[in-house]
Amino acid sequence: MMHEPIGSHRDLTFELDVLTLYNELQLNQINGQVRINRTPQGLLIDADFSAFVVGQCVRCLEDYQQPLSINFQELFAYRTRHTRDSEFFVPDDGYINLAPLVYQNMVLAIPIKALCQPDCKGLCIECGTNLNHSTCEHEGARIEF
Repeated sequence: MMHEPIGSHRDLTFELDVLTLYNELQLNQINGQVRINRTPQGLLIDADFSAFVVGQCVRCLEDYQQPLSINFQELFAYRTRHTRDSEFFVPDDGYINLAPLVYQNMVLAIPIKALCQPDCKGLCIECGTNLNHSTCEHEGARIEF
């Protein structure tokens, strides 16, 4: 891609069942579209990814599949004496590793107050019953965040 004319682009599609990034973030059902554009300054990456991660509901404490969706754009600059302030450079071998960018953006996309469903009923504060699955005699006593 580095030796192609300015304005050239390449489209890549990603479909993976499971991807573990840095031994701590396991993504499921990953779909992605990446366009690499050749510019005078370097390679411009436009990326859109979607995936699922196991989340834990803050109300009922049940695990569920949290959908995540990210998009980002990043310029990988060519190394010249004028590009000292770029965060990313095109590697000498021309292979760009998107894992750090996907990882950072996916972690930021995980909600702080994750809910298994918008109307999650939570737990009974008296007996701990998950009020989404059953009721108890302590009606109205539940933990909500």
